[in-house]
Amino acid sequence: MREEGMLQKIDKSKLTNFDNLDKNYLNKPYDPNNDYSIPHVIGITGLAVNTDMYDPAEFQSWADLWKPELEGQLMLMDDTREVFHIALKKLGYSGNTTDAAQIDAAYEELKQLMPNVLLFNSDNPGAPYMSGEVGLGMIWNGSAAAALSEGLPIKLVFPKEGGIGWVDNFAITSGAQNVEAAHKMIDFLLRPDVAEQISRNAGYLTGVEASNAKFKDIEPLFPSQEDLDRIEWQDAVGDSTFQYEEYFLKLKAGQ
Repeated sequence: MREEGMLQKIDKSKLTNFDNLDKNYLNKPYDPNNDYSIPHVIGITGLAVNTDMYDPAEFQSWADLWKPELEGQLMLMDDTREVFHIALKKLGYSGNTTDAAQIDAAYEELKQLMPNVLLFNSDNPGAPYMSGEVGLGMIWNGSAAAALSEGLPIKLVFPKEGGIGWVDNFAITSGAQNVEAAHKMIDFLLRPDVAEQISRNAGYLTGVEASNAKFKDIEPLFPSQEDLDRIEWQDAVGDSTFQYEEYFLKLKAGQ
């Protein structure tokens, strides 16, 4: 959106609460200086393990999902980039690669994984775990936290290659009619008391550091700093999007 002129720069001098943001979620590859985006909800995709069905110690790497004995047992996100990310990391590549040969290699790797995949779900990724349909695969940290709160014995593992990081952001469109009000709205939402209410409603942490302390007891929402440092945050891949999408459709069609 930035590259196509759809966004305008944010005047951070008008955001009195900008300093409330956790630096772990600032200066990401898609907007290195946060000139066009302000972190809102933070998400991390990890490896979900139902501890009544599997031993979490056996699943510390994305590569463990390729074990042949797991045929027909996995859930993957219905998300092109996230699914390719796990294969790219297994191969030692960046999840944001635009190298056509690396994407080809990831596609071949994922074809080997498909016999283990029972379903794809990004609409309600906690539901297949809650129903007992699956007990292993990918999940967002907020969905894992919600399932845990409902009594599901789920463990969210941040694999040794790193979890997948994503951020829902605030932004101001280039054609905004009331830029002053937009800044005031963003600033309001960065207040710790407001951000805390957002987390209670959404089930995810926000970028506001002080508000997140209220949820320290919810394990899936709080990776260690070591795990955070290993996360690769999603970035745009330009025209390579078409290659990713074509391959993902083929995978889902069994090709």
